[in-house]
Order: sequence, then structure tokens, then C-alpha cells
Amino acid sequence: MFKNAVRAAAGTILASIALSAAADPSVARSVTISGVFQEVVTPSAHCASGLSGSLSGYGTSPELGRVAFLTTDCFAQNGPVFTFSNGKMVLTTFTGDVLFANYGGQVLATGEGTNGVLNGATFQVTGGTGKFKNATGGGTLSGTEDLATGRGALQLNGTILLKD
Repeated sequence: MFKNAVRAAAGTILASIALSAAADPSVARSVTISGVFQEVVTPSAHCASGLSGSLSGYGTSPELGRVAFLTTDCFAQNGPVFTFSNGKMVLTTFTGDVLFANYGGQVLATGEGTNGVLNGATFQVTGGTGKFKNATGGGTLSGTEDLATGRGALQLNGTILLKD
């Protein structure tokens, strides 16, 4: 009798796990965003280097339409390498949905004037509002920046996992 009750309970648990997995309404979407930005460097007590970078920009995405984004990060310079970390990004679509992401990487001076290029930069989706509520995912960041003016171009390539 006891063995049958244990088997029945185990069967019920396994069936509910299988049904939950089958009912998972998650949808993975590839996303590409291309945009332009302006960076402003300011002193920051919460960054080990004492310096923070804030970017504001806008762009377009075949999947999301027009977007605007704001970011902030800590950065440190070591010769021609600028490492940025603890990055926080807020991306807003034209329809008002908001996506949150963390990011980090490097900008390398190219040796051509004051030009820099992103290197090894990644982002991780941490959630959002509207259709991005409970979203996860991530990908890569690429682009260029004029290190003297703070103007640049940015591209995000990755996957967003949308969850109901």
C-alpha cells in the first residue's frame, strides 16, 4: 500500500513537471539594434577608478522598430585600453516597452586619430516592462567611438527570451 502511494505521488510530481515544461510560453527572438550615441564622462564615487561613462542614443531594429537607450558604467583606462564594467542599460521601444540589461567590455584605441573600437563587449538581459517583463537573454556589442568627442555607433546582436 505504501509503495503504491509513493509511486502515485512520484508519478503526479513527474507529470506536473512535464506539463509545466510543455506549457512554458517562452519565445526566443533574435534581435539586432543599430544606433548612434553620445557619451559623457563624469566623476563617480561608486566606481573604483573614480570615473563613470553615461551614454544616450537612439537606433533602429528590424525586430523592435525605433529604440532609444540610456546607459551608465564604470570605466578605467590602461594605456590604449578602456575597460568598462558594471554597465546598466535601459532601452525603450517606440511602443513604450522597456528592456533592462547589464553590460561590460573594452574599447581599444585604434591608433588612427582618436578612434576606438569595442572589443569583447557583451550584454545580458535582466528583464523589463511590457512585452519584456521577465525577459532574459544576451549577446554581443560592437561599434566605434571617437574618444575625444564621445560620439559613436553601436550594434547589439543577440537573443531575447520572452516569457509570459
